[in-house]
Amino acid sequence: MKAILLMGPTASGKTALACALADRFPVEIVSVDSAQVFRDMDIGTAKPDAATLARYPHRLIDLISPEERYSAARFRADALAAMAEITAAGRVPLLVGGTMLYFKALRDGLADLPDADPELRGRIDAEAELLGWPALHQELAIFDPETAARLAPNDSQRIQRALEVVRLTGKPLGEYFAAHKSEPLPYQLLPLALMPSDRAVLHERIARRFGEMLDAGLVMEVECLRARYKLNADLPSMRCVGYRQVWEVLEGLLPADELRDRGIFATRQLAKRQITWLRSMSDLVTLDPLDPSATERAIDVVREFLQVA
Repeated sequence: MKAILLMGPTASGKTALACALADRFPVEIVSVDSAQVFRDMDIGTAKPDAATLARYPHRLIDLISPEERYSAARFRADALAAMAEITAAGRVPLLVGGTMLYFKALRDGLADLPDADPELRGRIDAEAELLGWPALHQELAIFDPETAARLAPNDSQRIQRALEVVRLTGKPLGEYFAAHKSEPLPYQLLPLALMPSDRAVLHERIARRFGEMLDAGLVMEVECLRARYKLNADLPSMRCVGYRQVWEVLEGLLPADELRDRGIFATRQLAKRQITWLRSMSDLVTLDPLDPSATERAIDVVREFLQVA
C-alpha cells in the first residue's frame, strides 16, 4: 500500500499542488490541519471553498465544533481509518497540511503520556492568567529544559501540557518519548515538502493572504462564532493564528489598527516553526514552490512513485 504526504509552511501552495496531483492521479485528499477540523471556521483557516471541495473532496475537515478539542491521538486514529477506506477503494491517500505534529504522530505513533487532569489544567490556566504564560514557560525550563527550549514563551497549549505531565509524574516529556517505540505505518510513503527558497517571498504571500482574510470578513466570522458557541480564549479553536488576534481586538486587549500587523507576525512565526519541523525530518523530497517547474517536478516524482504512466 502506498500513501503520499504533502507538507509545507502556511501559504506555500499545498492546496493548489494537491489539486493538481488529484487531476493527474487516483488520489484522495486527507487534510492534516489542526485548525480546519473546526466547523464554521472557514476564512481564518484558509479552508478550501465550496467549489474546490466539490471537485476535490477533503477528508478530516469540519469534524468538530469550536467548543471541542481535537488531539494528535484522535487525528492518528481518524487518518488511519480514512487511509484504509481510500486504499480499499483502490485509490491512494494524499495527506496534505501544515500541522507537523500530526504528521509525526501519524508516522511514528504516540508516546504513552498520562491522561489529562482537568483540575490541574484549571490551576495551570489560573496561574497563567495571573502570571502570564512566559512565567510558566520559565518554570517549565527548570523542570523540563529540553521541552521548554522547543516552545515559544506564549505557546500556551503546549506549555500547559508539558507542565501538566511534569507536575503529575515528576518526569519530563522527553522520558516518555525516549521510552516510546515507533509504530511504523503499514504504507510505503512518499514524503513531499514544499520549502520556499526565498523567505521574503513567503512573507509577502503571508501578508497578502492575511489581508485577504480580513477583507473577506475574518472579524465578522469570529463575532459570529462568539455569538453561536460558548467560547473562551483558552480553547484550541481560539488559539489558532488569526483567531487569537481577532479575539484580542474584540476583547479590547489589542487596538484594532494593530490587528493586521499582529496577525501577519503570528503567521510568520507559525511558518518559521513549520519550516524548523521540516528541516528536522529525514527522507523528504523537497520542492521549491517558487520554482515555476515545481508542479511538474512533483507530478514526475509522484508518477514514478506510483509507477503509472
